[in-house]
Order: sequence, then structure tokens, then C-alpha cells
Amino acid sequence: MSSDDIVALLVAVILVGYLVVALLFPENM
Repeated sequence: MSSDDIVALLVAVILVGYLVVALLFPENM
């Protein structure tokens, strides 16, 4: 894997995690 692939994967994981938190704990947003 290239560094660009790793960065893209990290960004995707962070965005998905943020969305999950926003959906499960809307009062914290």
C-alpha cells in the first residue's frame, strides 16, 4: 500500500466513526 492509500483509509475510518457517534449520541454534538 502507498502512503496515499493509508491516508485515504484513515480519513474514511475517521469520517465513519464521526458519523456513528453523531447518530448514536446526538446530544453530544
